[in-house]
Amino acid sequence: MSAPAVGVADADADAQGDLRRAGGQSGAGDPGRAGGAAGPGIRTALLAGERFRLSLVVLFGVASVLCLIAGPIALGAASDILFTGLVGSQQPAGLSKAQAVAELRAQGHQRLAEMVSAMNVVPGVGVDYHRLGRVLLLAAAIFALGAVFGWAQNHLMAGIAMRVVHRLRAAVAGKLHRLPLRYFDTHPHGEILSRVSNDVDNLSTALLEGPSPLLTSVLTVLGLLVVMFWLSPPLALACLVSIPMVIALLLVLARRSAKWFARQWKLTGSLNAMVEEGYTGHGLVLAFGRRAARIAEFGRRNDEVREAGFRGQYLSGLTVPAVLLVGNLNYVAIAVLGGYQVSTGAISLGAVQAFIQFSRRFTVPVGQIAGQFTIMQSGQASAARVFELLAAPEEAAVGPADGQPAAGPSAVDADGGHRVELRHVSFRYQPDRPLIEDLSLVAEPGQTVAIVGPTGAGKTTIVNLLMRFYEIDGGSILLDGVDYRELSRERVRRRFGMVLQDTWLFAGTIWENIAYGRAGATDEEILAAARAAHVEEFVGALPDGYRTRLDDEASVISTGQRQLLTIARAFLADPGVLILDEATSSVDVRTEAMIRDAMDGLRHGRTGFVIAHRLSTVRDADLIVVIDAGRVVEQGTHTGLLARRGAYHHLYTSQSDPDSGPVREVFDVEV
Repeated sequence: MSAPAVGVADADADAQGDLRRAGGQSGAGDPGRAGGAAGPGIRTALLAGERFRLSLVVLFGVASVLCLIAGPIALGAASDILFTGLVGSQQPAGLSKAQAVAELRAQGHQRLAEMVSAMNVVPGVGVDYHRLGRVLLLAAAIFALGAVFGWAQNHLMAGIAMRVVHRLRAAVAGKLHRLPLRYFDTHPHGEILSRVSNDVDNLSTALLEGPSPLLTSVLTVLGLLVVMFWLSPPLALACLVSIPMVIALLLVLARRSAKWFARQWKLTGSLNAMVEEGYTGHGLVLAFGRRAARIAEFGRRNDEVREAGFRGQYLSGLTVPAVLLVGNLNYVAIAVLGGYQVSTGAISLGAVQAFIQFSRRFTVPVGQIAGQFTIMQSGQASAARVFELLAAPEEAAVGPADGQPAAGPSAVDADGGHRVELRHVSFRYQPDRPLIEDLSLVAEPGQTVAIVGPTGAGKTTIVNLLMRFYEIDGGSILLDGVDYRELSRERVRRRFGMVLQDTWLFAGTIWENIAYGRAGATDEEILAAARAAHVEEFVGALPDGYRTRLDDEASVISTGQRQLLTIARAFLADPGVLILDEATSSVDVRTEAMIRDAMDGLRHGRTGFVIAHRLSTVRDADLIVVIDAGRVVEQGTHTGLLARRGAYHHLYTSQSDPDSGPVREVFDVEV
């Protein structure tokens, strides 16, 4: 019933390609291609390759419903055989059916006479047990076949649901890699993680427990209606009297509960964002004595999630008991009306028995449809949040895709330093708030450029623009004379290495974290990078050395040691352009001096950008650029800028003389 594994894998790969194209990513090329809106295209791509299996699901669903309907009919026939045999055995042998009916009427048994006239009674003949056995075996076979069809339907639907969720997870993961840095700067990380994990899991549950039972329930209701009208139109009409009331009730409850489910998952994302912030900033919370306040705030938000979830579940939960109540009333009405029709000979006892079973089974799928609304509405709320993420604008399609003919001279991809030029660059995070206006700056190969200035001047923003995390609004950035817009993002970023103040280490060994700097690096190269960054000095004191495992917070080593690991990673990458954004802020003066000596060798023949507040780092730069309000106000060497007695002189003299006293750190880190 399922395709071979290779066929499934190929179909899934094709669906992944369709999904990437529907989400806005080209099949091959720069992962930063522009994305489109998540709509019917993504939904269609999710189900790509599943149309045949979905057709089988419908086919098996129809077959199982037919078996569900045929079973009670067979049992009704068995009841007729048994009942007519018992009645026939009580009649004198040798009489015809008409004579037996006339004799019963003559004896005053009018209703019994009507019943016998409506049955296939042979006076003097008892129960035909052979025929009864065959009918019962047929009923058992029908029920067994229905179970097989139901299992096949559920098995196929489970596979479809898991493959769809697999593609959805892959699409979400790929989307996260294609989203611009601006998206992560403007959305809480916990909220994003909630969409990736909680909402996708809830959607998975909805796919597993929603469509297949809903399809079966709808087919069952339609099939039972047809059979009930065939058996007895009056009884069928009596059963349908309550249907409009049930539908109206379902629509009202569904509309109200859907609002609460949407609110529940939105609040869940907000709660997860708060938990993530509290976890990452736990030390800060304790340091400022805000633990009680955070607990109280968490309790308040948790109560909101509970309240929204309770209201949604409560309203949806009302549908099942309401439908069952109506079903029980129908059962009583059909039993009374059916008994009357049997007594008048309008219908056989077996037909009434089958009809009663149908009425009970008619109520169950209606109740199941009501229950599926709860699951489907909750899944729909999660699906809306996931598709909203998939519809988020991606990085603009600027430059040729990787693998396509490269733009610009081969010097862009050559080893060694690169000439980096910012020419009349303008940029703003908010359209109405200019940050950088008409900024021009040149860094020659082998030159170290230090960028200093007050907080908010735009220092770290320049780093983001150089790394192409953001696209400039005006002007141009050139790498070896080639405009960034003629190069793919990946091609630009391969030429840069960066060490930030905020260290990032993943869960793994120290060796693996250093090796992350360059794929395929040899053991000798990794050890050389570790020695150059003075990592070897503290790793030797650890029990497992380079095999020491770090968690995501790297709690077994200090903040300064984490900084050294990131610097070692940059050494191993051996980039053409090195960016140090407060890279030595967490190490002591002695270690900084050692790192600076090592970096002198690393920067030899390469281009370096340094953002630092320690004057020892700034003073040794080949070029110091003073940024204020997004503009270059001064640039030159340390000695030359002091002689000008301008902005740099003011910053320098606002702290103590570094040769006679402690240096006050005035070059703030921009976050």
